[in-house]
Amino acid sequence: MARFVSLVLTVVFLLTVFSPIPATAQQLFKIASLAPEGSVWVESFKDFAAEVTENTGGEVDFRIYPGGVMGDDRAMYRKMRVGQLHGGGFTMTGIADIVADFRVMAIPFLFRSYEEVDQVSADLQPLFTERFTDKGLRFVAMTEVGFIYTFSTRPRTTIDDLRQAKTWAPSNDPLSSAFFESLGISPISLNIPDVLSSLQTGLIDTAFNSLYGSIVLQWFTKAPFVTDQPYGYAYGAFIMDGKAFARLSPEQQTIIDNAAANHFPALISKTRQSNEESRAVLMERGVTFVPTSEQTVATLEKHRDLTIDNLVSQAFSEEIFAAVTASLGRLRTGADSNDVP
Repeated sequence: MARFVSLVLTVVFLLTVFSPIPATAQQLFKIASLAPEGSVWVESFKDFAAEVTENTGGEVDFRIYPGGVMGDDRAMYRKMRVGQLHGGGFTMTGIADIVADFRVMAIPFLFRSYEEVDQVSADLQPLFTERFTDKGLRFVAMTEVGFIYTFSTRPRTTIDDLRQAKTWAPSNDPLSSAFFESLGISPISLNIPDVLSSLQTGLIDTAFNSLYGSIVLQWFTKAPFVTDQPYGYAYGAFIMDGKAFARLSPEQQTIIDNAAANHFPALISKTRQSNEESRAVLMERGVTFVPTSEQTVATLEKHRDLTIDNLVSQAFSEEIFAAVTASLGRLRTGADSNDVP
């Protein structure tokens, strides 16, 4: 019996010493997005994910579900809350249901240039991070759609034209809805994935998108007239579930932050280049750009101001709006450019 026990202990010792040390379990993060496969947004995310996986030695990996296969922004968020997803690329209108202050940069006719966008975005980053943290979310990076334009089935260059249109507004977007209503327009609320089919059936005949976005989502094929005046600015965020992010080691978290800093600012540059190139592409495909008057723009801006006066502290906080106003004020002091890329 003594010899048997000794043999067993010897075998256990040898197995303990010479067995390979088990590798750290891989942490797989499931990420969804409305962005289509092959778009600059999805391709840049894949590059980001590859860097994280490489620099963590395969311990952290991402699986992306593009093209809205996980539903719209609200469906993606619900799946995050129950653990089916760990993050997503959200539009500003979609995630503003959860973090209202994030919609503040979508105020119509707010920005005159990308210089203003970049300055305000940088100034608001700490507030955005804080607001998302309060909701149990990790704000990883800003994303961009760009300046958005009016796409329609016939030219829409005046306010009267818009009043006669069947105009789309994003679902659960009090900012757009209130702005249109101030103009005497009753918009039709739809989720982004439903816009193309609604243009096809005639449920709507006017929608809003960036030049590049209209191509990747194919909206231009049903709405071939573009009012050549930016309506506003569209953007989004790559967000992760706070609890899922907290399970990572400090080193892994740093690797994700560093990879985000490497890829997402570059993504914004790629998006802007894609928007610039898309103008020529749209014209080649028969899209007509129609001008509007300075008087119409001035009237729209007055309605914008009226809308904001009624929405501050409802659609977003007074604090975030004051931060935007202060940031733009500092930038515009002494220089008043009306050029918008």
